Amino acid sequence: MQTNKLYENTWEFNEGGVRFFLLAGAEKAALIDSGMSTKNAKQLAEEITNLPLILINTHADVDHIGSNAQFDSFYMNPSECSNYYHSGRCGAFLPARDGDVIDLGGRPLKVIETPGHTPGSIALLDVLNRRIFTGDPIQDGRIFMFGVQREMHAYISSLERLEKMASEFDLIYPSHGSCPVLPDMISKLKADAEKILRKEVSGTPGEVFGQKIVSYDMGDAVFLCDQ
Repeated sequence: MQTNKLYENTWEFNEGGVRFFLLAGAEKAALIDSGMSTKNAKQLAEEITNLPLILINTHADVDHIGSNAQFDSFYMNPSECSNYYHSGRCGAFLPARDGDVIDLGGRPLKVIETPGHTPGSIALLDVLNRRIFTGDPIQDGRIFMFGVQREMHAYISSLERLEKMASEFDLIYPSHGSCPVLPDMISKLKADAEKILRKEVSGTPGEVFGQKIVSYDMGDAVFLCDQ
């Protein structure tokens, strides 16, 4: 586990392939996601800050909820609950809906719904610092788009919305791949996704977690899609 300070009152925990974040305000601190194999994210955060700690999940894929059991409650978009609770997880979710603001004390985090990668994916805009934490949809690594709950049309729509908001942030902090990345990554990924949807590019058949997929290496990122 590597811990890095990103900017003022903001830290990254990097497991080597997946990262989660700690943001501190004047009154409380927030973990954005809780790791993959990590089971002690709360203690890791408490080594850095003694502020009351909350948890916000960008989505419920297993590599983002590794330490959720340490928390009685967590913020999550309601559309993500089936992903979370059907895996046998427990804990009370606090709804994080589009446009909601979670204030850490002089540090507002704005919730932005970004469905597509999963139905309830959200991004968190660190409003005053002009940074955005996007989970999985914006990255230069592998973007999982296979399975019944992942949908390319919705993904493209979310990217279009983030494009329109690009004047509100200067840097993007993804959970995978390079970090940070610039806002122009959004338009690149949208163009790539549109080409895949229109069947203008050929992919390579493969298998991930026992599921047959097609991999599209678009240069900007690799999209793993249904066959």
